[in-house]
Amino acid sequence: MSSQQFVQSIEINASPQVVEDCIRSRILMHKWLNPVLKCEPVGEWSTEVGSRSKFIIKIPIIKPTLEAVVKEQKPGLIVWEFTGFFQGSDFWEYKPTAQGTLLVNTFKFEIPNPMIRWGFNVFAASLTKMDMQSQLQRLKRVAETRV
Repeated sequence: MSSQQFVQSIEINASPQVVEDCIRSRILMHKWLNPVLKCEPVGEWSTEVGSRSKFIIKIPIIKPTLEAVVKEQKPGLIVWEFTGFFQGSDFWEYKPTAQGTLLVNTFKFEIPNPMIRWGFNVFAASLTKMDMQSQLQRLKRVAETRV
């Protein structure tokens, strides 16, 4: 089983604190998260280390779900670790720039099931990369309207 990594970045004309708020707030997250994804907390919503949530793909009947736990959280970085049909980590790094913030999203993952891995690589990998970029564009709009 081989590991894959997708990296996307975007310049945002907002402070790192505003960008962090967009990532940490569940209400703001649902404004930029892919509309076919739903994030539900397991217990109280938090992005503190150890906090759990579920990311559910809104596909009728099967509703594929990724279990997530905040693995690391410090100024400039939040890392969610996923288990489910994907296993891996989603890194959200944000650094100040002269114009605002550089946001880098790195998704490192493995797909244990060979059939799901094949299907993902053939049908969904390129769509996932495009969706990550679209998601960053949506996050940028949300952050820049909060300035």
